[in-house]
Amino acid sequence: MPHSAGALAGTRVIDCTRVLGGPYCTMILADHGAEVVKVEPPQGDETRDWGPPFCADGEAAYFQGVNRNKRSIGLDLSKDEGKAVLMRLLEGADVIAENFKPGTLEKWGLGYEEVLSRRFPRLVHCRITGFGADGPLGGFPGYDAVIQAMSGMMSVNGSPGSGPVRVGTPMVDMGTGLNAVIAILMALLERERSGRGQFLDLTLYDCAVALLHPQAPNWLMSGREPAITGNAHPNIYPYDAFRTRDKQAFLAIGNNGQWARFCAAIGAGELAEDARFSDNAARSRNRAELKPLLEAKLADFECDALCETLLRQGVPAGPVNAIPEVFTHPHTLHRGMRASVEGDEWEAPGIAAKLSRTPGSVRAAPPFFGNATREVLAEAGYAAAEIEILIETGVALTERRRG
Repeated sequence: MPHSAGALAGTRVIDCTRVLGGPYCTMILADHGAEVVKVEPPQGDETRDWGPPFCADGEAAYFQGVNRNKRSIGLDLSKDEGKAVLMRLLEGADVIAENFKPGTLEKWGLGYEEVLSRRFPRLVHCRITGFGADGPLGGFPGYDAVIQAMSGMMSVNGSPGSGPVRVGTPMVDMGTGLNAVIAILMALLERERSGRGQFLDLTLYDCAVALLHPQAPNWLMSGREPAITGNAHPNIYPYDAFRTRDKQAFLAIGNNGQWARFCAAIGAGELAEDARFSDNAARSRNRAELKPLLEAKLADFECDALCETLLRQGVPAGPVNAIPEVFTHPHTLHRGMRASVEGDEWEAPGIAAKLSRTPGSVRAAPPFFGNATREVLAEAGYAAAEIEILIETGVALTERRRG
């Protein structure tokens, strides 16, 4: 992708988040031109140690996957001097993103209502927590897999044989990160009209519940508890994985036109005429009979060639690929979805949102801990001697504090 300043150039974000949901949010902002200063505790973001795999310098791939295009400063916010540094960093900032336990900033005398909104009236404060600050679960910590279990997401994932299964990718954390991006952008847009910032309350629990489609509306309408359907869709069929000669293909046939073209392509005209499969409702009701009939036909086809033929005929289909197949696929490469930085061995997924005039860009690999501590402090107006005192006293850090 060509480099540009990005749609968010000139936006300054103080990123006090760690682990996944918050860093994923701020990485997206950084990809699109925001200046993101990652404020890390003395021990660093713990995901730096979440491996293997680790790069040659000892950083975990987990951390490196969601922290590119940022600068890192180590800061001990338990010290009054550290809090004072944070307040200095917020001067001129547009956004602060944090995922401290609810009440932490308030305990430190840095609450939004009492302090931040009054000192920085244009500041957008985005807080990400597990359950929020109040309510029956308010204040409890939240983790992706636990929220998947509690929110019902796990109950509809898996197969009848396996029972509930965690979604393999941390969709709660990443879905919360995406919602946080949307909320921040909405607040910045509204600020153009009002001139005022605001507080954004994002929780893993809320975002997980909001993702329960179509199972939640199905239950709310029918009162019938959703069942685990494996790879199959609860409302549409054939919308499932099917065995072919060499590997599994996924079909997502959502209307009768697609069904007719699919049957013609695999030489199954008799199924298109069968009353049991005449429309989606019938196919969905009779899926147990339909699946083996389709797999008997598909056993004559090689998966990749079949899926390409079906796609050319307007029938949604694709091979069930493994990660190595995805990141060597010509379309992945064509779309810029395997990102790298020149002169660095680091690689990661690319930028999903493609803007025509102000495209995002991958400008810098993820930062080492405290790589910009001195630089950021100098930009905040600290003299060189003051910076060295902050580092010598452990208020600011350039190396992680171990133990």
